[in-house]
Amino acid sequence: MSGPLTLHPIAWAHLTAVLHLSFLQVPSHSSFSSRLAPPPHRYSFLTLLFLTGSITDFAHPLALGVPCTVDGLYLEPNAPPPPWNHPPANDWTPFNGPAEFLMADLLYRKVEMSAGNQNDLYEIINMLMEKHGDSSPFLSAKDMYASIDAAKIGGVPWQCLSATIPGDHGPNTPSWKHKSYEVWYRDPAAILANMLANPEFDGEFMYCPYVELETTADGNEQRHWSEFMSANFAWRHSTDIYNENRDENEGAMYCAIITRSDKTTVSVATGQVEYHPGYLSIGNVDNCVRRGHRHAVTPYIFFAIPKADRKYDNDPEFRKFKRQLYHTSLAAVFEPLKLSMTTPVVQLCPDGHYRRVIFDFGPVIADYPEQVMLSGVVQGWCAKCTAFPENLDDCTLALPRCKDYTEELVTLFTPGELWDEYGIDDDIVPRASIHELLAPDLLHQVIKGTFKDHLVGWVEQYLELMHGKADAAKIMDEIDHQIAVIPPYPGLRHFPDGRRFKQWTGDDSKGLMKIYLLTLVDFVPPDILQTFASFLDFCYLARRTHFTEATLNQLDIHLQDFRHHREYFRTSGTRPTGFSLPRQHALSHYRSLIEEFGAPYGLCSSITESRHITAFNALGQMLVTNQRLDKLAALHIDYVECQMLPPLPNVPLKAPKTDDEDDDQDTWAIDELVTGCIELARRPASGYPKTLNGLEDFINVPNFALLARRFLYDQLHPDSFLPSEDMNPAALPWPRGDIRIYHSARIRCTPNWRKSGPRRDCAFVVQDDSKAGLLGMSVVCIHLLFSFKYEGKTYPCALVAWFNRYRHQPDSDTGLWIVRPDLRVIHLDSLLQGAHLIPMFGSNFLPREFRYQDSLDSF
Repeated sequence: MSGPLTLHPIAWAHLTAVLHLSFLQVPSHSSFSSRLAPPPHRYSFLTLLFLTGSITDFAHPLALGVPCTVDGLYLEPNAPPPPWNHPPANDWTPFNGPAEFLMADLLYRKVEMSAGNQNDLYEIINMLMEKHGDSSPFLSAKDMYASIDAAKIGGVPWQCLSATIPGDHGPNTPSWKHKSYEVWYRDPAAILANMLANPEFDGEFMYCPYVELETTADGNEQRHWSEFMSANFAWRHSTDIYNENRDENEGAMYCAIITRSDKTTVSVATGQVEYHPGYLSIGNVDNCVRRGHRHAVTPYIFFAIPKADRKYDNDPEFRKFKRQLYHTSLAAVFEPLKLSMTTPVVQLCPDGHYRRVIFDFGPVIADYPEQVMLSGVVQGWCAKCTAFPENLDDCTLALPRCKDYTEELVTLFTPGELWDEYGIDDDIVPRASIHELLAPDLLHQVIKGTFKDHLVGWVEQYLELMHGKADAAKIMDEIDHQIAVIPPYPGLRHFPDGRRFKQWTGDDSKGLMKIYLLTLVDFVPPDILQTFASFLDFCYLARRTHFTEATLNQLDIHLQDFRHHREYFRTSGTRPTGFSLPRQHALSHYRSLIEEFGAPYGLCSSITESRHITAFNALGQMLVTNQRLDKLAALHIDYVECQMLPPLPNVPLKAPKTDDEDDDQDTWAIDELVTGCIELARRPASGYPKTLNGLEDFINVPNFALLARRFLYDQLHPDSFLPSEDMNPAALPWPRGDIRIYHSARIRCTPNWRKSGPRRDCAFVVQDDSKAGLLGMSVVCIHLLFSFKYEGKTYPCALVAWFNRYRHQPDSDTGLWIVRPDLRVIHLDSLLQGAHLIPMFGSNFLPREFRYQDSLDSF
């Protein structure tokens, strides 16, 4: 791309002119070939990576990431890494000791204390320490900031480029031509070097592309896709790079650069403020590391956002300038990586070894407007294929877009023909194979796009079409009320006003997805329910962490079912123009994109959305704050490696942060193999009777003592042919010790949850672990958590309402099971994990005063 722009250096900038980046060219898509033979060299023995049970991982034979010296000479197999170049033990530079670092980390990173409050705190500490002849670790907030800034590791400094339009501009020239536009960025080469050298990634880092094969029971091999390095893109590009210079590139480590950018608007006291950040990651780290933000995702650029008077909003020249500024900024910032995309460079890696690394542009995560800007397609067209915008889902004649195809069309047709017939904006022809790089985006295409923007909106339009605005409003109010009174569940946010909140977030949409279908049952026809059900099946399958041919085939089936059932919206008049929607059309590419890039779970834009800056100050101040946080994080890692600090605890990524948060941070895998462990709280609750008979009267369950004694009999006689229900009650054993009551065990059972009334969570009980899903489980509602001792052994128990399956198969419209309750006592070990039950509310409107605490008892 070329354009009349000049970039001037300001601040720490070092670039002085428009720079054009020649992106690495790659051929069109090709399928993986397992018959690619390794060359006869001494490292080919490494091609078998892992052998675990029936799963075998085969490494790429040409891009093995072989360890080398700092000078790039390959090491012998099994050679140890060189010693880490750490400072001497107990060298806390730039701090005077552990107390200073820990205080800085606490106040700046964890508490985010203001400078004024810090100064007050230091004064108080000085008063306390004066009597001992000592002083505060820091004199002031400014002193603490200076200590952090003095750190030599961690933060890559922010630099700034200024873009202007050259030439003389007269008084009648639009004001936007007179302005200077600042692009703040950090050297991506330095950022990537820091990521690659991070010892925290050791054990969760892949040094070469690989193929994961499973040997099935019938002896056939089944391909698995999960991590980025296990997919076709990394394998194919490694082969192409090797073939470009075999002597130089053999044995090098392939490192794909993952980028993400998205304009965001934040509300501050002075009004709306727009930012356009870009983020960097690498494909070598595990998906869980990238999702966990463990320094594997970092901002590298803040794009300039040109502004002009409203009359220029649709001005072709101004729109062209914005696109040119965007692309020129990217080319300039990535210029330092140009050489290392053709010639390997020696980099330190997480395991302490050096390797010859060759970089490549990998997946680009972008919402549809950003895809249009990046790829140069016309709004309304697909950035991945040539399907016509009038009917995007008719892909029978659509071809994958590629760089060579676009460049050939530009030479053959006029700009008008390119725009109208091929959806190409010839103002921007990217040098990279951008169409190939565009990755799936679960958040914007599936969760926010198809679910929230499309399906939820269509339901409201359908109700207005069928019932008129007034009656439709009443039905929507009832749906909102049903959403509000759905029982709580750990990790699931509560919607006290239904869908009626001003600004939706991705977490709002993910939370609503889990409960919305059941609230529609009595207000929309089965075809709409089945549209939602098939979409949810597609969504949750797409959010898995591992895929096989079987799961990809199932993904296609759910997509076909969704498209079949959504036709009801067309025939009913709700969507008379059809479904030619770019974000929804993107679902048709998910199978091929999973084969290309691995699980979308590891590339979703929600990873970077939750990394958006939270302190919305002036941009310069934000960047300084970000850099200081990076320095503190790097210092902590370094101190841990030197054994000067204990390592941070490993926080599991498959659960929300705490029991108490009604938060829907879906940063863990969907449909993983589940193992459950339920433990009672450490301290029992007070104020309860200590005997079975006393508790029976207290909780108003007449047969509670009998149920507990039956439970104890079953525990003592697990192989008895006579079930406890058939035993004479007089022959059942009695627990003689005190009965202890608990209000929590990760699952909640309390008479007063947050001063708003009782909360009794539900859970899955395993009955037959050889059967899949609910066929081998039952659902219970916890009425009481308690324990007792019998002959020296403690029995943790739960009084539950046992929900038996009402039918032998799920409901035909919703795909969900219907269950009914029955009281009994069970061992806590039989509980697998929490379950979320949603009542069948029926077609009668609920009373306005009805509360969610009463939902499971009323239906």
